[in-house]
Amino acid sequence: MIKRQVPLVLTFIMGLWAVVAYFVPHRYVADPAQQFQRWYLIILAFTTVIGVGNLIMVHGEKIQRRQRGWGYSVILIAMILLMAGLGYFGNVQEGTPYYWLYQNVMSNLAAAMFSLLAFFVASASYRAFRARNKEATLLLVAAVIVMFGRVPVGSYLYRLIPWVGTHYPNFMNDLTGWIMNFPNTAGQRGIMIGAALGAVSMALRMLLGIERSYLAASGGK
Repeated sequence: MIKRQVPLVLTFIMGLWAVVAYFVPHRYVADPAQQFQRWYLIILAFTTVIGVGNLIMVHGEKIQRRQRGWGYSVILIAMILLMAGLGYFGNVQEGTPYYWLYQNVMSNLAAAMFSLLAFFVASASYRAFRARNKEATLLLVAAVIVMFGRVPVGSYLYRLIPWVGTHYPNFMNDLTGWIMNFPNTAGQRGIMIGAALGAVSMALRMLLGIERSYLAASGGK
């Protein structure tokens, strides 16, 4: 009983205090809220350490059992320990081994990973832009206009169109800007508003004790 009630009470108090501190800037309210924020950062740091430790344990077990791809696990653990050691005992300024590894290894690997995502985006775009209905057709037309208006080749091909490209040379750029600034922005704001309402709804569920999934680790229901 206590294991369930104490986390619920603490969650309600901390969450309510953060909401009140946002609207009441008095120091008797704001100062404890800042202290709670520092505690949150400390807890977040501990969760990062726990996450790294769990990662090392999982890949260490994989190496011990010689499972498929265990060589990559050796490289992962070695680089974790190397970067942590260089960052803790050394310096992270430009010209140090830590900085060199980050710029010449980490950055390049991240760029390679994100470049591979372009193929998945292209595949998803092909499936999404197939003109199966009116909405998909409208999305396809808008995507083609934006692509032609954003790349130099599209602008060059547009100017080759007889009469239109000569008398209205900036029409494609203006149309692309209108699509990006109005329909696209309106859609993005609608998604952001929906996400914000979902976050507020989840926060209220947690404050009121309706959402208790975070108690699963301690056996609460």
